[in-house]
Amino acid sequence: MSDHRILLLGPPGAGKGTQSTRLAETYDLDHITTGDALRANKEMETEYGTPGEYMDAGELVPDPVVNEIVVAALSNADDGFVLDGYPRNLDQAEYLSEQTDLDHVVFLDVPEDELVERLTGRRVDPETGDNYHVEFDVPDDPEIEERLVQREDDQEDTVRERLRVYRENTEPVVEHYREAGGLVEVSGEGTPDEVFERIRDVVEE
Repeated sequence: MSDHRILLLGPPGAGKGTQSTRLAETYDLDHITTGDALRANKEMETEYGTPGEYMDAGELVPDPVVNEIVVAALSNADDGFVLDGYPRNLDQAEYLSEQTDLDHVVFLDVPEDELVERLTGRRVDPETGDNYHVEFDVPDDPEIEERLVQREDDQEDTVRERLRVYRENTEPVVEHYREAGGLVEVSGEGTPDEVFERIRDVVEE
């Protein structure tokens, strides 16, 4: 099956990356993320300069540049796409609505306490860059477990601030699609397999 145009929304820690990757593999779709699109088109000229100019300076890439890059990626997705991490604010959502029609807008709903537990429990192996979790994904090798570290982004104060910023900027996006009548809310609790089955039920309706 192909030609699905799917937008996956949800807060940090909801599992968007995992589920988007799986959707792309299952339905042979392009997996489009803002970060990947910007990195793949660092030198693309826009009215506001190239993405690389902002990225190399450590600055946020302005919305008009992000919009052009993402829409260019969407236009190349001949067999459909799953969009993850965009739109991040209402202006981007309104721009996206002008540029393409979506078949499915799925919101992964996870309680905040669960999100905090997921994010603060993440650990990274500094030697390999592999990610683990103190509760859900503990490495089999005790040596690896011993050298795992918690990234600053995953400390509780930082996590709660990330969730606050998400609520401020991205929840209006969720409301935008809810009011338009195209949003389907799916519980993001449970195993990745359980969550994927719920999403697949929506996509295959």
